[in-house]
Amino acid sequence: MKNTIIDTNFNFPGQKSVYKGKVREVYQLENDMLVMVATDRLSAFDVVMPKGIPFKGQILNQIATKMMKDTQDLVPNWLTATPDPNVAVGLNCDPFKVEMVIRGYLSGHAAREYKAGKRILCGVEMPDGMKENDKFPTPIITPATKAEMGDHDEDISKEDILKRGIVSKEDYEILEDYTRKLFQRGTEIAASRGLILVDTKYEFGKTKDGKIVLIDEIHTPDSSRYFYADGYKERQERGEVQKQLSKEFVRQWLIENDFQGLEGQTVPEMSDAYIQTVSERYIELYEKITGSDFIKADVNDIQNRIEKNVLEYLNTKQ
Repeated sequence: MKNTIIDTNFNFPGQKSVYKGKVREVYQLENDMLVMVATDRLSAFDVVMPKGIPFKGQILNQIATKMMKDTQDLVPNWLTATPDPNVAVGLNCDPFKVEMVIRGYLSGHAAREYKAGKRILCGVEMPDGMKENDKFPTPIITPATKAEMGDHDEDISKEDILKRGIVSKEDYEILEDYTRKLFQRGTEIAASRGLILVDTKYEFGKTKDGKIVLIDEIHTPDSSRYFYADGYKERQERGEVQKQLSKEFVRQWLIENDFQGLEGQTVPEMSDAYIQTVSERYIELYEKITGSDFIKADVNDIQNRIEKNVLEYLNTKQ
C-alpha cells in the first residue's frame, strides 16, 4: 500500500534521542519535550505486520487526543499540542514499566486463558460459569509488563509488581485509582455512542516534578476492544459471536491463518484488498467512538507534511 507511513527518520531542532515502539516513534527534544509520531504500522500478538494500514496513525492519534481532552478533568496527561494529524507533542515522562490493563468483560486474552481452564489472571480470580464475552461482576485489573519492540508483554500480578519493586505501593495505588476512573469515563463515552468498552489498557509516567500522568494512547482500537451495545444481550443468550469494533478481528484473521506470534510461525500475507478492509474498520471505529466524520489528511507526502507541521510548531515555542 502506498501513501502510508511505516518508518520515520526526522532530525528536529534540539533532538536528543529517538525511541521506536511497535506503532509510535518518539523523538525526545530539549526542554523535556516529546514529539510522538503515530505511524501506520499494525501490530498483533506483539508482532509488527509487514504492511501499513492507510490512515491508521491519524486515526489513533486523533482518537487519543480527543479522549485525553475528554478525561483531563479526572486524570492529568502528558499532551500539550497536536501540530499534525499523526503527531502529538507533550511532556517527557519517565514511564512506569507496566501497562494497566482493565477488563469489564471476559474477552480476548482473558477468554483464551479462561477457556484453557485458568481461573486466576494476574492474581485476580475470575468467577466460574462464565461464557466468553460475559460481563464481569466488577471490572478487573490485569497488568502486563511493558515490552520492548518485538518482545511479548507478560501478565503480572499486583503482588509481583510490588515484590519486585517495579512500582512502589504508593504509586501503584494511584495507577489503580486512575485506571478505574478512566475506564468508567470511557465506558460512559462509549455508551453514549451505542458502544460497550470491553477492555483497554493505560500507560502512565512521571513528570520531572514527580507528578503521575497518563501517557501514550487512550481508548483507541489498538489499546481497546469495543462491542456494539445494540443486540449484545441477545447475541450472548444465543451464544453468538459479538459484533465488535477493535483490533480483535485482525487477531482472529491471523489465528485462522495459523499465526499467533509463536516461535517458528510466519506472518501470513495480507492482500491489498484485506488491508483496505482493515483501514475501513479503523475509520468506522473512529466515527463511532468520536461521533464525528473522519476527514482524511493529505497523504501524498506524509513525511514532508509531518516535518513541516512539527517545525512550524517548534518555531512558535522558541
